[in-house]
Amino acid sequence: MSRDEIFEKIQEVLDDALGVDEDEVTPEASLTADLGAESIDFLDIVFRLEKTFDFKISQGELFPEGLTDNEEWVADGKLTDAGLSMLQDRMAHVDFDAFSAGNRDISKIGDLITVDSLVNFVEIKLAG
Repeated sequence: MSRDEIFEKIQEVLDDALGVDEDEVTPEASLTADLGAESIDFLDIVFRLEKTFDFKISQGELFPEGLTDNEEWVADGKLTDAGLSMLQDRMAHVDFDAFSAGNRDISKIGDLITVDSLVNFVEIKLAG
């Protein structure tokens, strides 16, 4: 499956899950900031991706979970070096460059999940 075909299927998934128009689903669109996804929506997105691409997504594999429960990963509402390193290891599909260079506010982590990162994730899963 080509990257363009994956992107088109993800557009459909996000249109169905979030009720957004396909033209809003651009590669750089953030699921939370641009498309309005909330935590409950992530469950629906995971379910729809599993069904669409016929693979299983483990808990925490696509979206970060339990970050604030670990003092090594988060201090004073900011992601620590150890936390950033852990996320980069677990979430190879996400571009952390802007986050690692600037503000590491834990409330902004959801903004890192973009449509392009979903395409990356699906490509990795299908190749594995």
